[in-house]
Amino acid sequence: MRKFIIIFLFPLSVFSQQLLEGRIEDASATREPKGLGGANVYWLNTSVGTVTDLEGNFTIPYEATYKNLVISYVGYKTDTISVSENKKIIHALFPAGNLEEVTVSARKKASSRSFIEAQNVINVSSAELLKAACCNLSESFETNPSIDVNFADAISGTRQIQMLGLKSPYILIATENIPAIRGAAQSYGLSFIPGTWVESIQITKGAGSVINGYESITGQINAELQKPTTDFSFYQNFYGANSGRWESNTHLNTKVSDKWDTGFYLHGNLRDGHHDKNDDNFYDMPQGKQINVMNRWQYTHPEKGLVSFINFRYMEDESQSGQIHLDHNGDGDGGDHGGDTALQELWESEIQTQRFDVAAKLGWVNPEIPYQSLGIQTAFGYHNQDSFFGLQTYDITHSSFYGNLIYNSIISDSRHKIKTGVSFTYDAYDETVNEIVYGRKENSAGAFFEYNYDNLDKLNLTAGIRLDNSNILGFFVTPRLHVKYSLWEKSALRFSIGSGRRSANIFTENQQMFSTNRNINILDKDGKIYGLDPEHAWNYGVSYMQGFNLFGKKADITLDFYRTDFVNQVVVDWENPQNIRFYNLKGTSYANSFQTEFNYNPFQHFDIRFAYKYYDIQTDYISGRLEKPLTPKNRIFGNMSYETHASEEGSLWKFDATINWLDTQRFPSTASSPEAFQLPERSPTVTTINAQITKVFSPKFEVYLGGENITNIRQNNPVINAENPFANYFDTTFVYGPIFGSMYYAGLRYKIE
Repeated sequence: MRKFIIIFLFPLSVFSQQLLEGRIEDASATREPKGLGGANVYWLNTSVGTVTDLEGNFTIPYEATYKNLVISYVGYKTDTISVSENKKIIHALFPAGNLEEVTVSARKKASSRSFIEAQNVINVSSAELLKAACCNLSESFETNPSIDVNFADAISGTRQIQMLGLKSPYILIATENIPAIRGAAQSYGLSFIPGTWVESIQITKGAGSVINGYESITGQINAELQKPTTDFSFYQNFYGANSGRWESNTHLNTKVSDKWDTGFYLHGNLRDGHHDKNDDNFYDMPQGKQINVMNRWQYTHPEKGLVSFINFRYMEDESQSGQIHLDHNGDGDGGDHGGDTALQELWESEIQTQRFDVAAKLGWVNPEIPYQSLGIQTAFGYHNQDSFFGLQTYDITHSSFYGNLIYNSIISDSRHKIKTGVSFTYDAYDETVNEIVYGRKENSAGAFFEYNYDNLDKLNLTAGIRLDNSNILGFFVTPRLHVKYSLWEKSALRFSIGSGRRSANIFTENQQMFSTNRNINILDKDGKIYGLDPEHAWNYGVSYMQGFNLFGKKADITLDFYRTDFVNQVVVDWENPQNIRFYNLKGTSYANSFQTEFNYNPFQHFDIRFAYKYYDIQTDYISGRLEKPLTPKNRIFGNMSYETHASEEGSLWKFDATINWLDTQRFPSTASSPEAFQLPERSPTVTTINAQITKVFSPKFEVYLGGENITNIRQNNPVINAENPFANYFDTTFVYGPIFGSMYYAGLRYKIE
């Protein structure tokens, strides 16, 4: 039986009113369209509303004066749609993490920006993630020009990301809007989230929302995970590459009761390749293995407006690298060698990581007042890493807690929305660096308020402010502002400004320094973070997006400019080849980023994307103002994708290709090194091409074949003084391009609805 909550402004006219019918569906459902039972539907600026039945259907009184219909559901983005006639409506809501433009489209774009939202958000769907068969989150950005992906060094095989020219510590990286990749997880944490677990990604450029904290400086990345109610009941993915990498991903989802669903996600990988293509006696990529398990529970009670998620995750990762002919058979040889000069014959490295996470989210929407909702987010994490690099050792244990309470409502009508709440974070670090023990505890309590104005036409504004009190950072205020204005049809002019603060974790964020023989020097001693002060920066941005028709087909172009100015920065100084120095900024540090992006759909099922990016990043070092090392000033990106029309059986082909061109990059100074170990001032340019072909045999089964760096570009001699890894000037951090060369892979996906 349908449940209606309808309040009539004119009760006596009940029998004379027209009724509008419709259906509300879940846009994230990967199976057949699924109705959202318990969604709230009401006319803007009135008290006339209803609730959808279990199948997502609704009926609501209609008058010609009613123009805008508001649709909301807990955990999903609230939409306001224009209604000009009494005609049945079928509308899909996206999960709260998805900030897509609300349009009627026959084909959902794999990657898109919104013309509506105040923030500059790029939404990356699961279809985009499949273009590169990404194995983990760090490899999920290969087809997105807004994120730069590069290797940290020539030893660990670790991929690091950058946004607006700055490294990932300046990006707030979250899973389902709970900060996740931070602290001890900064260097390797992106590789600990399997790609198949990710449903979609939202990339926000510039200062993010105050709701998620104060640590965002250049932007936010949020990964939405698969939901037990919308993921396949069974999903299996196998992956293998000629690099010696083998992966398996298994999803099992089941309905426990009317209100409870659960999912079991298992990821395992083995890296057993032994390659040394440049003959420097060092493995081109590490060996190792990982086991990663997550149990996810979802509770949904539409009648009471409740939805909640509880996640339990455990992960173990083991990685070995170094000189060839090493014994990694688990007999303890590698561990005994670390730090013992007498036993050390070959340079080797090993990293062992264990991580345990528990996260919970509870959302409640008032069934009688659908614009009022309450959300609670909590997370506990334990991260332990034991590692050695040649004669150097580094161990870290990080325990963390995060809590956030959010209240949503409106002022007068749904054009004026507010979000307010309180948050608390706690972090405990214990670190050992070459037998020197470091440790600290940080806690912060804060409150936030965010106001959003959307006139449903041209202007959308979000203004937020945070007040936080930290035992390390003290009491401080974090303001942020995002404004979007539509100058004319299919246009979006955006402006943003905001500040961010963070504690720099100098050892875990710069672990590549242990794969050198540099001395570690902390030059400042008076700060609260191992002698250093907290980082503080302002970010300013302007963006313009214009949609248009080109030869009768849809296209859009976007121009972005962002600038980050540091009030204080912990400078990581690589300019002396025998030392790495950390000190507080004495002068100026800024990062300018300009990007233009063009998207075009020249014919059905064929999409092209081109982008150009320019960086100007300067910092005042002890030796003077210098360009940021190993960061190309100019980048060119291109991506093309095409899929054939599906047959009656559902079979089709998909083709994807991506090209990246990187300008020359400045090397840190090697002028004081012996001539044999000196490098030129700048690297060569680099061009890489990736491609993938997917054959979909049916909705249940598909196979894929792909290649990365198929032109076989390789950096020669990435390890300096590789012949004497325990001597001065040994260094693995001068990496500007691929080391392994071409890499080819194949895999299959099988799924059951």
